[in-house]
Amino acid sequence: MTDLDTVNLIRLVALRALEAAPHLLKEWLPEGRANGREWVARNDVRGDRQPGSFGVSIDSGRWNDFADDRAHGGDLVSLLAYLHGCRQVEAAQKIDHRLNLGLFASRGADMQHLEQQKHAAESARLAANRRDQERLQQKHRDAANQAAKLWQMAKAADRQHAYLLAKQVPPFSLRQLSQGRLLIPLCSDGRLVNLQIINGHGTKRFLRGGRVQGCYSPLGRISDGCRLYICEGWATGATLHAHTGSPVVCAMNAGNLKPVAIAMRERYGQTIELVIAGDDDQETPGNPGRAAANRAANAADALVVFPEWPASAPVELSDFNDLHLWRNGRRETQS
Repeated sequence: MTDLDTVNLIRLVALRALEAAPHLLKEWLPEGRANGREWVARNDVRGDRQPGSFGVSIDSGRWNDFADDRAHGGDLVSLLAYLHGCRQVEAAQKIDHRLNLGLFASRGADMQHLEQQKHAAESARLAANRRDQERLQQKHRDAANQAAKLWQMAKAADRQHAYLLAKQVPPFSLRQLSQGRLLIPLCSDGRLVNLQIINGHGTKRFLRGGRVQGCYSPLGRISDGCRLYICEGWATGATLHAHTGSPVVCAMNAGNLKPVAIAMRERYGQTIELVIAGDDDQETPGNPGRAAANRAANAADALVVFPEWPASAPVELSDFNDLHLWRNGRRETQS
């Protein structure tokens, strides 16, 4: 069998697997749940503690982890290969056996018939992708409209809000709803498209269906010749803005650093000095914060900085806000 035949079989298995997608996803990601036409689960490959950033389309098989820009694929074969750490041909054979498709067993069978099946399944996949895209765009529009309404009805954030006190940062331009819900704006090309909502206990959530990838929360005014910092979380950005006076855009997670950095470079060109202020996840295998920051810096021709830890600083600290809090706590202890 030629390499081309093998590729065609893998594609066909991926397309046929869509017919059993709900059952397969329950088996592969048993702790997940259906959210509309998407299966949302923890990503055990990178040790997720809770679901939220890892999702699989039940209709098209497309999957993505917004917290890791290397974790994405276009079908269920690539998903199983990712989850099992195997080659795609091995994943396709597992699915072929699980669903009793018999496609790999009939390697010498009529390839013309297989081609017909592949084209029919490919047409179904393209139609599912179009429906996925249309639903996603509608979700984005609905979330942006909801964000605008909530932002309009909210008031200026209370400086004594529990989250702001815990992070020792001012509210800057944040707003607040009833029951102490902080609103952090997420923008795209300067337009409000989503909100991160933080309650009094520090629990965070985005609006359902809202855009996150490539979006950012701005602090300060960006002007020609300025230094613009890009970081992960809002509290880290607020710390940087308060200490440097420079504008900051917060990408909200490590996987979004690279898309935001590229967007800032495309929007402002070389008129700004771009600096990625990365997290340093010292205790996490592979240090995902440092790795994501370096990838973003390389992609956007930017500088990169990390917290400089004193020798006595605990290793569980990871970002600039952690360093800020530790230094203040150490001063209070010594005073």
